[in-house]
Amino acid sequence: MNARDGGTIVVGVDGSENGERALDWAIEEAKLRGARLVLLSAWHVPAFVYGAPGFAPQLEEPLDKPFEEVAEEVADAATKRAREAGAEAEGSVRQGQAAELLIEASGSADLLVVGSRGHGGFAGLLLGSVSAQCAHHAKCPVLIVRG
Repeated sequence: MNARDGGTIVVGVDGSENGERALDWAIEEAKLRGARLVLLSAWHVPAFVYGAPGFAPQLEEPLDKPFEEVAEEVADAATKRAREAGAEAEGSVRQGQAAELLIEASGSADLLVVGSRGHGGFAGLLLGSVSAQCAHHAKCPVLIVRG
């Protein structure tokens, strides 16, 4: 962070209750610091959507479209909310695993803010939670907002 501005705060947004709390905290912190918010919404198509091994569904629309649309809606709503609260904010929608994308984004951030639990479900149990992965691997300080 340079002395001229308040730096950049990256926030993971997923529309969950704890994600909303993380967003609220980040908005207030950004206003205090004069920081810019980057609101990152990640999406991917879960493996179970494809069915059993060797199953190739006949589709009229690509499988990824609904997942991407939800992520865009979440990012747009979060960006609108942050701007209405008086923070400088930009939304970012990226395809991939949330933890990997947040860790990558932390390389150009001064602070990474995530909720303690999101929409991870069973996959979170297998892979480790997004917040835990960010706490261990981020390239900047991490704040985990609990419910």
